Amino acid sequence: LASQQRRATTPMLALVNRPARLAPCVARTARGLSAAASSDELTLLETLLKEAKKRKADEEAAAKAQQGEEGPKFQVQTFNAISMAGLQKFPNNSFQLTGTSGKVPDGVSEEPHAILLRSHKLASSEVASTVRAIARCGAGTNNVPIADMTARGIPVFNTPGANANSVKELALCGLLLAARGVSEGITHTKNVICAEESDHKARNARVEKDKKFFAGGEIRGKTLAVLGLGNIGAMVAESALSLGMNVVGYDPKISVDAAWRLPSSVEKMPSLQDACAAADFVSINMPYIKGVTHGVIDASCFDVMKPTCSIVNFARGEIVDGAALLKAYENGHTGKYVSDFPDEFVQEHPNFICIPHLGASTEEAEDNCAAMAAEQVIDFLETGTIKNSVNFPTASLDVQDPEHTRLCVINKNEPGVLGAITTALGSLGVNIAQQLNTSRDAIAYNVVDLQDFPQGEAAAEVQSKLLELDGVLSTRIIWTGSVREGPSSFLTKA
Repeated sequence: LASQQRRATTPMLALVNRPARLAPCVARTARGLSAAASSDELTLLETLLKEAKKRKADEEAAAKAQQGEEGPKFQVQTFNAISMAGLQKFPNNSFQLTGTSGKVPDGVSEEPHAILLRSHKLASSEVASTVRAIARCGAGTNNVPIADMTARGIPVFNTPGANANSVKELALCGLLLAARGVSEGITHTKNVICAEESDHKARNARVEKDKKFFAGGEIRGKTLAVLGLGNIGAMVAESALSLGMNVVGYDPKISVDAAWRLPSSVEKMPSLQDACAAADFVSINMPYIKGVTHGVIDASCFDVMKPTCSIVNFARGEIVDGAALLKAYENGHTGKYVSDFPDEFVQEHPNFICIPHLGASTEEAEDNCAAMAAEQVIDFLETGTIKNSVNFPTASLDVQDPEHTRLCVINKNEPGVLGAITTALGSLGVNIAQQLNTSRDAIAYNVVDLQDFPQGEAAAEVQSKLLELDGVLSTRIIWTGSVREGPSSFLTKA
């Protein structure tokens, strides 16, 4: 034990006996620790100061808003009846609802800054020059003049997935209507049995007797082809699998996110025709794109289908070539066609089950779509963020410093325009703190945070100079430091 104690104390004794050699090392270590601590402390103090300034700016902005000093409000023009779940998203102190949702107050000019709509067929002439954004409460946007809005630099938003469950449930209902004679049986009971039999006992006997005319088949064990594997298509596929069906799918434009959502047991088919050839039922869940999916379910699909294959279409009526379907029926096709869109060619055919346009007509779907549309419009107007736009790129830039000014510039996606924008800002003595530039097809979008941005006429001059550049469609200042600009400071060539 004594030996172990001697060995344990020997290094300590050695250190004590070498103080001169150790002193510089200890000093250097202390200085290093002190410098590191100072650096960490400064970083922490800077972060805390920035957060405190942001909190103060937010509190001042909120106080001004409550006192009614926030200036002009954004006007949101609505078409159709929009769910209150969406309308209530707009803060009363900074947004004014107009159109079908309210009137412009006396003494205030009618200048819509955003549009919310459902099924209204929007004409370009209905979109005022003051409009910055349009949101469709639903997935389809074929009722909005997309090309015209893109040319004017107006992003069009939709709400993918918000009504997906509602449409999925109706698609499942359509499968059952196609598999069984439910719809025909209802019509027969009301128009034939009840008309011919006045006695309840007789009607009861007749209902039992006539059931043989409406025998169908089960969907379990049958193959469903899902055409379009986005939010709705993936949910239809998953539900069909849970009902015991085999599922194949086709989607040439499937996104990475959609691919991850898709059950692994769904067999991906190489073509539309291959999917149709394998199917006992077809569910159409693709978007309608003029010139792309218009009439895409045509003779090439009907020719390879089983004669008994039924089609369920709660996407868009124009996707199915009605004339080709009628010809298929004339050539012996017996499968049913179930849709919530009329078809001029097969409307009177006994195998066409047409119902009102109910795909997204549930309270829950309308609430979800309106809420999502409202949130996207608010985010775009207040921060410049773009999410779920059908004609603009996705864009999001976090605030770096609450004292910076945020400028948004929309321009044609052409060579040299971005360089001209940054050169113009530099020549005007404005420093770029951070910048996001992104593009989609013919449109480019810039979100620029600026330091020491000028005030008053000098600020207006910056926007005017930018708007004079070839290719620039509009400029918008969202906030100057902690002051939100609201609907002002928006310049456009349109």
